[in-house]
Amino acid sequence: MKKFFAMLLLVCMILSLAACGQQAAPAPAAEQPAAEEPAAEEAAPAEEAAEEAAPAEEPAAAEYKLGMGVVVKTDSSKTGNAQVDATVAAVVTDAEGKIVAVKLDVAQNKMDITDGQVETEKEFKTKLELGDDYNMVKFSDATNEWYQQAAAFEAYALGKTADEVKGTETVVNDEGHTVVTDETLYASCSISVGDFIEAIVKACNDEQGQTFTAEEFKLGLAAITEIDAATKAATADEDGLAAMYTNFAAAAVDAEGKILASIVDEIQPKISFDAAGEITDPAFKATKRELKEDYNMVKFSDATLEWYQQAQNFVDFAAGKTADELSATETVVNEEGHQVFADETLHASVSISVDGMIEVLVKAVGNAA
Repeated sequence: MKKFFAMLLLVCMILSLAACGQQAAPAPAAEQPAAEEPAAEEAAPAEEAAEEAAPAEEPAAAEYKLGMGVVVKTDSSKTGNAQVDATVAAVVTDAEGKIVAVKLDVAQNKMDITDGQVETEKEFKTKLELGDDYNMVKFSDATNEWYQQAAAFEAYALGKTADEVKGTETVVNDEGHTVVTDETLYASCSISVGDFIEAIVKACNDEQGQTFTAEEFKLGLAAITEIDAATKAATADEDGLAAMYTNFAAAAVDAEGKILASIVDEIQPKISFDAAGEITDPAFKATKRELKEDYNMVKFSDATLEWYQQAQNFVDFAAGKTADELSATETVVNEEGHQVFADETLHASVSISVDGMIEVLVKAVGNAA
């Protein structure tokens, strides 16, 4: 019996020591996920704050197309008045052909004819430049001036394609003007929009349009009209001529004022009249860009490139420059009295008179908004 109790006491001691050994042993480091989880939970708010504080992503650069369209009418000319109405649109479209920027203006040029004579000293301003002085509100039942109504149509065209603008519903009113039928749009734009639509569609479909890539840009448009030396009085034997020539320019400009893309064009309408002041020929064909080879610069001069090709070389030269840099380009007056590039390499690709193109493009850059 004593031997049995001794054996039982020995077993109890062994079990007690085993239990104490298990409680004292530390857990391996790899088996402590519970200690890491709170740290992960505490880091979550910090991560959220970092995400909130992260700067907004810069807008991605996209490819655009700059186009320009000019619509010229001379049918308002009448006895005693030679008149040219040139509506111009500068349009930027995106990769889907939707309008993202548009500018409109009209060079409405008039020359009075008295006793076969036309005024040779006159300053021409576009409708946009005239602003309130165009006096649309004063001399009509319009509630907004021309520039305000043009801006309303520009806003309407944004986001649309050429076909959608072309499909704008219009009607001819009692005064013979083509106006929009939509009442909401008409409330802000009650003027004739036929030439607006035509010019915008031409600009969207401009086959000589310029592509450029930018994150952001501003669009500028300008027109400058001068009386050409070809202007002359009528005699009993020969018709007189009213020659009002207009240079146009459109420019896409970056935030630093550098030209991303530009277009220049020119019209040379020549309105004939007799000694009584009656219009004998108000015909107009097309702009110089539109005429292309039919302008016949190569045929009738020593030029090796047509006008539209030289104009393209000019805007290629202007790309990347500011208005001040473009204005500072060195020119000389050649034997024919034309102001041309002084640089021989540049002159080889642009031998035409450039003073008018520089002036109007600088003005377009200044108008960019």
